[in-house]
Amino acid sequence: MASLARNAEASLSKLLSRPWNRASSRHQPPATVSATLTRKKPVEDATLDLNSIASQNLDHAHARRLVRSAFTHLQQQLDHPLYKLVPPGIRTEEWYEINFKGQEVFCKSWMPKPGVRIKGSVCFCHGYGDTCTFFFEGIASQIASSGYAVYAVDHPGFGLSEGLHGYIQNFDDLVDNAYEMFAKIKGRPEVRGLPSFILGQSMGGAVTIKLHLKDPSEWDGVILVAPMCRVSSFILIYLQFYFILNRLHEAVFFFSKQLNQVSNN
Repeated sequence: MASLARNAEASLSKLLSRPWNRASSRHQPPATVSATLTRKKPVEDATLDLNSIASQNLDHAHARRLVRSAFTHLQQQLDHPLYKLVPPGIRTEEWYEINFKGQEVFCKSWMPKPGVRIKGSVCFCHGYGDTCTFFFEGIASQIASSGYAVYAVDHPGFGLSEGLHGYIQNFDDLVDNAYEMFAKIKGRPEVRGLPSFILGQSMGGAVTIKLHLKDPSEWDGVILVAPMCRVSSFILIYLQFYFILNRLHEAVFFFSKQLNQVSNN
């Protein structure tokens, strides 16, 4: 441990000794700091035309939709079990809805193969670095093969939905958007009146939790995968206090039992 501490201290001293880290220095940062401004690396196994499409600014939905359209065939050829083990007969549909802010929101569904009775609906909220049309494609197909209708939307500013890429001005806007979109989806004829479940991953887990708290009666179940949340410090204090009281109760019960045995003897 002592050697680790010395190494850490030496590394920190070396870092702080760089001229560009000193407030009084006029030196510019090393060239490596500006490496993020260099041109994007070309996509392997992609043509010059595809790389030209991929290198453009993806701040707005039009460019993101163009890239998605151009790379769909490459995505389906990825050497990954989620794509290689897709069950046959899954039906998909893509469309856009207009949300309360006037934005086009991308929606997609995965349905069981024809003739399979639908058991219920599963609505998916994706995470910050994701969309509903990448790896979730394979997951949705697996769930649909079990008899569930699966639906997902790209949050505004993500994937194929309108909005500045990755920009969230107000987190509650994501929640309100998902609430509105999923209300429309659950009213579709194929799932109306059936049990409905909501699945949230990472940031989408936080959206899912807030959606459920907004109206718990809307969902028959909630599924969270690595949700973006933490246990309140108040709850942690309460649990610690409960643990102490529980152990104290056990100790009092033990000594009471011992005293009863002594008195009986």
